Amino acid sequence: MDRDSHVLYGSFDSDYVTITRGDGVYVYDDAGNRYLDAVGGVCVVNIGHGVREVIDAMNEQAAGIAYTYGGIVDNEPRRRLARRLQEWAPPGMGHTRTLFCSGGAEANEGALKLAYQYHRERGNPTKRKVIGRWQSYHGNTAATLSMSGRTPWRSVNSPILLDFPHIPPPYCYRCPWDQTYPSCGLTCAGELRRVVRQEGAENIAAFIAEPVIGTSMSAVVPPDEYYGIVRDICDEYDILFIADEVMSGVGRTGKRWAIEHWGVTPDIITSSKGLAGGYSPLGALILGEKVWMAIADGSGRVSHSTTYGGNPLSCAAGAAVLDYIEEHGLVRRAGEMGDRLIAALEEALLDIPYVGDVRGMGLFAGVELVADKETREPFPVEWDVGHRVEADALRNGLLVLAGVTGLVDGVAGDHIELVPPYVIEDEHVEFIVSTLRDSILRVCANAARG
Repeated sequence: MDRDSHVLYGSFDSDYVTITRGDGVYVYDDAGNRYLDAVGGVCVVNIGHGVREVIDAMNEQAAGIAYTYGGIVDNEPRRRLARRLQEWAPPGMGHTRTLFCSGGAEANEGALKLAYQYHRERGNPTKRKVIGRWQSYHGNTAATLSMSGRTPWRSVNSPILLDFPHIPPPYCYRCPWDQTYPSCGLTCAGELRRVVRQEGAENIAAFIAEPVIGTSMSAVVPPDEYYGIVRDICDEYDILFIADEVMSGVGRTGKRWAIEHWGVTPDIITSSKGLAGGYSPLGALILGEKVWMAIADGSGRVSHSTTYGGNPLSCAAGAAVLDYIEEHGLVRRAGEMGDRLIAALEEALLDIPYVGDVRGMGLFAGVELVADKETREPFPVEWDVGHRVEADALRNGLLVLAGVTGLVDGVAGDHIELVPPYVIEDEHVEFIVSTLRDSILRVCANAARG
């Protein structure tokens, strides 16, 4: 620990590498060492570092006006980006309206509040709870952590969390019911109906889910029928479906929004991270037509706003990132390179006795680490295997992300996440896979020996 620092870091036991610049898929530290950024910062840098078109757009905007308060006046970049997100929205959402903010937690908190307002405007004020899933993550505010199912982070804040129900995730590798797809009949999806009935549909405003589960489970992809069943249950009980696309959206999975892989339309999409590619903090709350129309036809006033929401500099960056993605065909490329990355991971890692599962969709991949491949027994939590693999890879020039432990039972379970920029090449895939394999073998073999 650097006792001379005035920064409150996340860990007092860690030494943090100081990154000074980036170029494409690489970042460089203050000693000149190069690292392949296979996590895009933290699933943020999607088009690569140092893209001149985005930098120029931001410079031009800053030279005009960098900030306006959206509660009093409007600005052109906000309108432009909202129009672009209408073009990107799934067709079933109709005429969308977008509320901008600074990040994913803000977007999901806004979704909670506006889902409640939607029901209140329609004469259903008791519909205030949101159902989430265990081993999910929607943000680190009190409200979004209440919706989340990340037990290690919930436990330390439990006295201040809201009383929101949760259901198990669609986690076929470790099915909570010891069933096998497809003979299981999608018990995991049907659990939503059971919890709605148990809680009382008159009390449930929304169901929130990451279409591809993020850092709490590292790229768990549900069975094909899952979201169709979820959509039907939400419609049956007048519940809004919120797709948390903070990580999986903006092209990462090979479609504009991950939920589109299942042909399902959400009522609300939340986005951040890759929306401005890391060039400026930006989040978005995209409301389907039926949601915002209920508010427009009711009170006519939106009961949520943020200071930096819709600021022109961030919105100019977001519009430039979307333009760059489209001009360079990066949504399709993310799908193609993701197929190559996941195939290479499967070929190189699944024969390792410490790798239980390789999974993902597009450039959103996860590797689950186990102490015993046959029984799927996780490593002891105190061994902190995931973060040791992360640190070893860093020493060898590769940035990977250790997912938060707890994916097995809320306590144990180590996993590694890979969410690189869409502009990676085959040579980068080879380096990612070979370096990660070596790190897993070194760390896990040493851990197993004690």
